[in-house]
Amino acid sequence: MIQCAGLRTIMVYRQTDKVKRRLAERHAALIEASYAIAAKSGMAAVQIAPVAAQAGIAAGTVYRYFPAKTDLVAALVRSVSRRELEAVRHAADNAPGPLSALAAAIITFAARAAANRRLAWAVLAEPVDPEIDFLRVAYRKALAAEFEQRISAAIESGSLPEQDVGITAPALVGALLEGLLGPLAPKISPDVDALRDEVRALALIALRAAGVADARARGLVVQTAWPAVTEQVA
Repeated sequence: MIQCAGLRTIMVYRQTDKVKRRLAERHAALIEASYAIAAKSGMAAVQIAPVAAQAGIAAGTVYRYFPAKTDLVAALVRSVSRRELEAVRHAADNAPGPLSALAAAIITFAARAAANRRLAWAVLAEPVDPEIDFLRVAYRKALAAEFEQRISAAIESGSLPEQDVGITAPALVGALLEGLLGPLAPKISPDVDALRDEVRALALIALRAAGVADARARGLVVQTAWPAVTEQVA
C-alpha cells in the first residue's frame, strides 16, 4: 500500500506464488501448443485461436501473454532454439573425447531436425515476418558457436588439424541445414532406418570437412549413440 500526501491511498497488487505458478503454467501450455501445431502444420498455422484451443485456454486470455501473433511465434522460436541447443550441448558434454563430442553435437542436431523436419523447417527456414529473422540468426550463431567450441577442443588435443574455426563451424551449420531442410535436400523416407542413414551420411561429410580422416570419421559416426528423439518424419 502506498500513501501519498493529499492523495488517496493506492493499493499495490502483489502476485502470490500461486498466481505466479498459474501464469507460468499457462505460458508453458501455450508454448507447448504452438510447438505441437508447428510440428504438424508449420509456422503459418501458429495462430492465436488454434493455439488457444490446443492449450485449452480462451483465445482472449492468450493476448495477456502474447499481445500479437508475432510475439507468440518469437517465443516459440526461442523455446525451440533453447531446447535444441541444450540437447546438442548435453550430448557433446557427455561424449568420451573431443572428436566424439564433435560427432555427438553434429549427429544430435541433425537427428532431431530430421526426425521433426517440419518443426525444424518452421523454426529455421519457413517464410515468416521479418522481425522473427533475427531470432533465427541468433539460433544459427549459437549452433555455430557450439560446433566451434568442439572443433577448437579437438584441435587443442591434436585430433584435428589447425584451421579457422570461425569459418569451419558456420560451414558445417550450412551444410547440415541445406542437406536436411534446404530446397535441394532429398525427400526423407518415412522409414526410420533410412532417416538414420541420411543423418549419418551428413555427419560423415561434416566430420571429413572438419579434417577427420575417413576411417576415423566412419568409426565416430557408427559409435555415436543415437539421440533420444521422437521421430515424426513427414
